[in-house]
Amino acid sequence: MIKRRVQQSVQKGLKRQAVVALLGPRQVGKTTLARSLVNNKEAIYLDLEWPQDRQKLSDPAFFLSRYEDRLVILDEVHRAPEIFQPMRSIIDEGRRKGKGVGRFLVLGSASIDLLNQSGETLAGRIEYIELNTLDCLEISASRDEQTKLWVRGGFPESFLAADDEDSMAYRRNFIRTYLERDVPQFGPSIPSQTLERLWTMVAHSQGGLLNATNLGRSLSITGKTINSYLDLLCDLLLLRRLPPYFANMKKRLVKSPKVYVRDSGLVHALLGIGSFDQLAGHPVAGASCEGFVIETLLAVAPERTQASFYRTAAGAEIDLLLELPGKTRPWAIEIKQGTIAKVSKGFYQAIEDIKPERSFVVYDGDDSYPLSETVEAISLIKLCQILSEIS
Repeated sequence: MIKRRVQQSVQKGLKRQAVVALLGPRQVGKTTLARSLVNNKEAIYLDLEWPQDRQKLSDPAFFLSRYEDRLVILDEVHRAPEIFQPMRSIIDEGRRKGKGVGRFLVLGSASIDLLNQSGETLAGRIEYIELNTLDCLEISASRDEQTKLWVRGGFPESFLAADDEDSMAYRRNFIRTYLERDVPQFGPSIPSQTLERLWTMVAHSQGGLLNATNLGRSLSITGKTINSYLDLLCDLLLLRRLPPYFANMKKRLVKSPKVYVRDSGLVHALLGIGSFDQLAGHPVAGASCEGFVIETLLAVAPERTQASFYRTAAGAEIDLLLELPGKTRPWAIEIKQGTIAKVSKGFYQAIEDIKPERSFVVYDGDDSYPLSETVEAISLIKLCQILSEIS
């Protein structure tokens, strides 16, 4: 088992709040993490995908109130959102008895129902924690393992597969499961073929500016419908919309968000890229690397970090801006695939516009060294370590 960095956050959350909601895509390791937390403790575990476990909650107030001295883990809780209302009463009653924390650990494969349902009934009683796919600090620092993480992505079964063929088969099955079973649970009826084509088109244009009208034209549906489909994939934590950075300056700024498939392994599976050799010569390699670095940095960045990109009509551009909590100015990050940390004039122009607190160029090398008085070349692992140490 790979130890997940978020484990400590979950343990602390259970000491602060009555409910901790662990959110993340399906098969990212939520159940494994939950079980590891209570390995040597008494806990009640219910998988709400199983009818017999859902049946136990036919009268949730009666069932849950019997376990006030034990942690109750509810897996795939979006399948029974009606339990949040009785949970509130149980939590409030427990507080009066001095049992106000560590009551429930709920696991969900999407943010939609948890944020909508629990946000209305459990305000002040719940803490949200997101479990991402594996990141570079959770595996070996060797170059081979880091490259494998980029190629296969961070879903544990994909990363740990015996070979590239097994890894690709896992990811293709994952995509098919989402399209045919999971997506219909959360949104309106969407033809799986249409959604797969949209998902694949986003992978082809990884990191490109969103143009819903053009995407809709290609799929013979409206831009409004495209946006609703993208909203669903974002809520399922499968896509990311990276917003543009807005500042008070007399510049013509790009206003459309960038769109990324969040897991690099899914990008490659959607495009039929099964190995590093195939990826190295593929046109999407640079954009795939950019998305991989962005997701990795956001996974280790402090809570409440705001992410965006900067681009002007004149060509000044920064791949990623991080507005860190407690910092008055953002950090600017440029991402380069390969072992040469060379940036364009447009990056330095953007630095002059933004005047960030720190500026980095992430490249595929081991050394850190200055490129100028204000810009430092750095490896992904080193920058992740710096971000992870910010309190």
